Amino acid sequence: MIRHTTLRQMARQGQPLARLLSTQSTDSTTTHFGSKTVPTSEKADLVGEVFSSVAGNYDVMNDVMSAGVHRLWKDYLVTGVMRVDETVAHLSQNPPPQTDPPTPAFRHLDVAGGTGDISFRSLDAINKSLGLSSHSPPNPSVPCPATVTVCDINPDMLRVGESRATSLYGSQNVEKMSDRTPSSPLSSSKPLSFWEGDAQSLPFPSSTFDIYTICFGLRNVTDPSAAIKDAYRLLKPGGRLLIMEFSHPKNPAVATAYDAYSFNVIPEMGERIAGDRDSYQYLVESIRKFYKQEELVEVMEEMGFVEVEYEELNLGVVAIHSGWKI
Repeated sequence: MIRHTTLRQMARQGQPLARLLSTQSTDSTTTHFGSKTVPTSEKADLVGEVFSSVAGNYDVMNDVMSAGVHRLWKDYLVTGVMRVDETVAHLSQNPPPQTDPPTPAFRHLDVAGGTGDISFRSLDAINKSLGLSSHSPPNPSVPCPATVTVCDINPDMLRVGESRATSLYGSQNVEKMSDRTPSSPLSSSKPLSFWEGDAQSLPFPSSTFDIYTICFGLRNVTDPSAAIKDAYRLLKPGGRLLIMEFSHPKNPAVATAYDAYSFNVIPEMGERIAGDRDSYQYLVESIRKFYKQEELVEVMEEMGFVEVEYEELNLGVVAIHSGWKI
């Protein structure tokens, strides 16, 4: 843990820990884009090009690259860690004091969630806990008891998610980006809504959400620490941040095998299935540039989160970090 100690010493000397951990170059005007160093101002556009390119094949590629295991990771996050169904069931039995105007008792924000994998699982758990079918029409006279908001910086990914959501839940339950103006407030009448926004500064009021999830997306943000800081702003007191991300196996043999698979197999799959080697090469390289498990814990704590902990899945290939706002 030599590097760990050095970073703490530097932080005590007045340098923000988040900046020390996230900066991959000699100054704040440049950052990493995979293995490349690029101007900070250009990274968002470059990442946007990657996800616009892969949007149509994103879910298929996830299945192929992980042999379907990503579905188990996401199931576990929603049912085993978030336990949305238990939370909503409790709120339905013990509703909080109503506000004026009325608002949902429970709000889940899923960031970098364009195609809907996490948000759909969350909404399914909510519907199950409330005894609703997936196509149950909302009651326009009262707010939804619970809502899920999908936010992503990439409109192409969001349009894929909107199309899937409409097929699964019906247009009566889905608020699309085109259904509102930029100044529209968060929906209280439809259980699922889609918003475009940058995770570093999202277009929502402070202290709005009960759970904030970001899955396989934080490493693509230009300044991940800024996204974590904004997550803290958006959560209500008592709210929870959950970050699921590809991580760094600590076992040398596992790390070697993981690197061999990542760099030799995944880009080739991208070429064969999606006709796009470069985008998947970036996705692999971005994982290696992301925080190690303990580093992310320290950044979350610096941004104000407490009881921060993480759980490794599949020998550290993936990690789920959890923190609370008090």
